[in-house]
Amino acid sequence: MAAPDSAVPGAGALRQTGRLFALAGTVLALSFRRPFQLRELVQQFWFIASVSILPTALVSIPFGAVISLQVGSLAKQLGAQSLTGGASVLAVVQQASPLIVALLISGAAGSAICADLGSRTIREEMDAMEVMGVSPIQRLVVPRVLACMAVAVLLNGLVSVVGVAGGYFFNVLLQDGTPGAYLASFSALAQLPDLYIGEFKALIFGFIAGVVAAYRGLNPSPGPKGVGDAVNQSVVITFLMLFFVNVVLTAIYLQVVPPKGA
Repeated sequence: MAAPDSAVPGAGALRQTGRLFALAGTVLALSFRRPFQLRELVQQFWFIASVSILPTALVSIPFGAVISLQVGSLAKQLGAQSLTGGASVLAVVQQASPLIVALLISGAAGSAICADLGSRTIREEMDAMEVMGVSPIQRLVVPRVLACMAVAVLLNGLVSVVGVAGGYFFNVLLQDGTPGAYLASFSALAQLPDLYIGEFKALIFGFIAGVVAAYRGLNPSPGPKGVGDAVNQSVVITFLMLFFVNVVLTAIYLQVVPPKGA
């Protein structure tokens, strides 16, 4: 006789992980199935963009400045100050920009998605939709996940531009760098795949943020307190998954795409 889940250490966590991946697969499958919820997608896209664009732009400035100042200080100690621009831009485009976008989408939009779906769940609206033959995942979850992905990709470009501009400003004004050396080192080290991997990371991170928020919203504990706990859990789980996936994607990218000039 099989032991109950409570008697098996970690069985509950494994079961929750399996359900999360099952929801991700269902979302991918239903994304290409009619009817498409275009109106819901547009509404969610506008909502996520409206709550994320200003905080993202404001956070990207100090991120770009900190990276530029730190890299510039280290490069000066090593006698490679002429490479500050390229190193700073690569750090912003490849690593900082997708993570900033995903963390803010998860904290601002993901928490709102989780709270919305969680409140619908405890009011048994999801069960009512299933009784009427309407798929809650296709009707509510898929548009929100797709909106998170679209906003993440677009905001990633904004953060890259603002971060690079902020790094250029602080490097030239505060570290006595020259504009020509900054741009020359950027063109010498950077390549188009660096931008592609940044956008791809933003796409994947947006998908993860949307799926985790939807999963916790669909499975809250009973009562309003359960919804609040689900919101907190969705943000924490998303953060942990983002950093782990970022390590994996970066390792694969560095193995597949050779550095420029190598």
